[in-house]
Amino acid sequence: MSAPEGALPTSVARLIEELSKLPGIGPKTASRLTFYLLRAPDEQVNALAEAVRALKLGLVECERCCHIAESSPCAICRDEGREQSVVCVVEDPLDVVAIERTGAYRGLYHVLHGAISPVEGILPQDLRIAQLIARLDREPIREVILATNPSLEGETTATYIVRQIGDRPIRVTRLARGLPMGGDLEYADEMTLIRALEGRSEVQ
Repeated sequence: MSAPEGALPTSVARLIEELSKLPGIGPKTASRLTFYLLRAPDEQVNALAEAVRALKLGLVECERCCHIAESSPCAICRDEGREQSVVCVVEDPLDVVAIERTGAYRGLYHVLHGAISPVEGILPQDLRIAQLIARLDREPIREVILATNPSLEGETTATYIVRQIGDRPIRVTRLARGLPMGGDLEYADEMTLIRALEGRSEVQ
């Protein structure tokens, strides 16, 4: 429940409102964060404001894999030591971080920036699926690992991608089911992800 009009200065009420729009942050948490920042030293608040500003101004989307980066192509795509014929398809940039943390995968990535969800108005054309298919026709890729989340949306997205790949001579695999249904890749521990990578299976 929001504060009555006039009960808070406009700037305070506005920050609470904006913070409340962030995932996982309700009005109470937004209020606590706002009043914490009010009491914090100026240099801490300025550093936070600058970091938020740089987030949008200092990042680009990699032209090859669609991962977020400071320059394009990104560091992973520029790494010639990585396996250039294997691409792991994930929903979000945080999934790349989760898999990289395992140290078990040395191929490339493709970031979709979401999953198909008609209920939320997210359709295939809203994702980076067309860019993925273009890569398959352009690059010597032999295997696509579908690492979308084990959720209804993730499964729908994986099925759609399989149909788009069609009869191209590419091995399509799916992460093993060590991942819980309905869970998010970014929250999985390293050993679960390693087993899922090692136990991936062919997509029929």
